[in-house]
Amino acid sequence: MSRRKTPTAQPAPRCTVTVCRGCCCGTEKVPGVDHAGRLATLKAELGAVAQVRAVNCLDACERANVIVVQPSSRGRAAGGRPVWLGLVNDPDATADIATWVRQGGPGLADPPDIIDLYEFSPSRRIRRAVED
Repeated sequence: MSRRKTPTAQPAPRCTVTVCRGCCCGTEKVPGVDHAGRLATLKAELGAVAQVRAVNCLDACERANVIVVQPSSRGRAAGGRPVWLGLVNDPDATADIATWVRQGGPGLADPPDIIDLYEFSPSRRIRRAVED
């Protein structure tokens, strides 16, 4: 009697949400924001559907707090590209980002209209360092 291996289900490709926590983002240089709480909320709300990671400086300090939402492989195949968001200092903006990522993120779900207020294009050097 031979035993067949049952294929294990591969986890669905997920978005990556990169949260800057460097020299300006996530520090007292941006007052009145519960930085640790905001990161914990993103991890709690998105942990099942996205990878949420905190990184050192993304070198866009003038736009603190910065979040980059990278599409899943499915989202990238559908045309989604990383979305850089700056000045994300309002809890409602964080909630809108979380909702968008839960819906599929770049390439799979339309971002909320408010995202336009936060979106920016970093220099190629900075973008390449994070997106590669």
